[in-house]
Amino acid sequence: MSEFDFDLFVIGAGSGGVRASRMAAGFGARVAVAEELYLGGTCVNVGCVPKKLFAYAAHFAEDVEDARGYGWDLKVESFNWQRLVENKNTEITRLNGIYHNLLTGAGVTLIHGRARLLDSHTVAVGDKRFTSERILLATGGWPFVPEFPGREHVITSNEVFYLEQLPARCAVVGGGYIAVEFASIFNGLGCQTSLLYRGEQFLRGFDQGLRDHMVVTMQKKGLDLQFNAQVERIDKQADGSLLLHLHNGETLETDLVLYATGRRPKLDGLGLENTAVTLDEKGFIAVDELYQTTDPAVFAIGDVTDTIQLTPVALAEGMALVRRLYRPEEYRPVDYEDLATAVFCIPNIGTLGMTEEQARAQGYKLDIFESRFRPMRNTLAGNAEQSFMKLVVDQASDRVLGVHMVGPDAGEIIQGLAVALKAGATKSVFDATLGIHPTAAEEFVTMRTPSRRD
Repeated sequence: MSEFDFDLFVIGAGSGGVRASRMAAGFGARVAVAEELYLGGTCVNVGCVPKKLFAYAAHFAEDVEDARGYGWDLKVESFNWQRLVENKNTEITRLNGIYHNLLTGAGVTLIHGRARLLDSHTVAVGDKRFTSERILLATGGWPFVPEFPGREHVITSNEVFYLEQLPARCAVVGGGYIAVEFASIFNGLGCQTSLLYRGEQFLRGFDQGLRDHMVVTMQKKGLDLQFNAQVERIDKQADGSLLLHLHNGETLETDLVLYATGRRPKLDGLGLENTAVTLDEKGFIAVDELYQTTDPAVFAIGDVTDTIQLTPVALAEGMALVRRLYRPEEYRPVDYEDLATAVFCIPNIGTLGMTEEQARAQGYKLDIFESRFRPMRNTLAGNAEQSFMKLVVDQASDRVLGVHMVGPDAGEIIQGLAVALKAGATKSVFDATLGIHPTAAEEFVTMRTPSRRD
């Protein structure tokens, strides 16, 4: 008989925590998971799922406009923000129920409430205490807003999905993919939208050609992009509007300010001080390559660690950890190379593998293939917007190191190419692959002449 109540106690029922819990229970472990907010974590509730639903909503304005070129005379009388929010809430509630059934159906003990570590083997949730042989921390991240006068007047991605009404004017502060996505969403829904970023150009870390293309594309859509712009303070005015004072002395009046300036690991009140768990220099939980913290009984996965902050990464880490603990013969490490990602702005961004800049920094001599063209759908619509596609190829081995795209369904297209890159596909393999005509995706296998060669 075990001296502990559970074999594994998971704190956090987000993507990684749920996957780890279900798998461990399936392997015969006695598992509990504690969650204080909502099942499914950030992704399901205030992240990728509702964000993509809102992006779909924002895209319909362009779809209706484009339909005229195809013979459809559509009249759009109004947009109902409340209906969108209500329907989104219904869908999220449905997903919460699915996660609940997945956990309980797997035999996981689900505990609702805020969990706190009392020691390396004891967790308190409310007035109850539970002991466990091992504890897994999967509490994820939380939006970060810097300190400045007027900070209380801004919202984050946690609140934006529950706004009672759509603002006429909106300012998004930040330069990462979350900021770009929400700026696209608000602009697509008809808001007068500004995107303010303190750096030279947004989407730092993405391929430079892709970044340049997105600047032009978003500006043509009417977005006000302000780079090298830093907010010093925000004043709420008598009519309820917000006045942003920038470091260069300029001001911007708007109705809503959304801060998307990064995320931090959600550690407040977790009780780490009662264990041997330590943090790294960035403030994340320090773990080794096996997700082991500096406390032998405590593990951590997902956004609470200094990993790539993507839902599939947390899922993969949860599976890898559980296999190592309970099915070591099935263990295989997570492969973080050639990750495919998407940004659900309008148009979509898809990116895979190395950027041109990363490849050069690693000493590769490159062939660069680029293509800009108007998607076929845009022709009859009279829409001049262009897609962008790029291949980064190692001259020595002919291996494709990176694939980047801006255009409709970029994420869907890049996902398929991720399999090819993971298999080590060369440019010759791309060239030998027959395309599906007419599609945008075929462009990736018909680019024959490099636009640049080292």
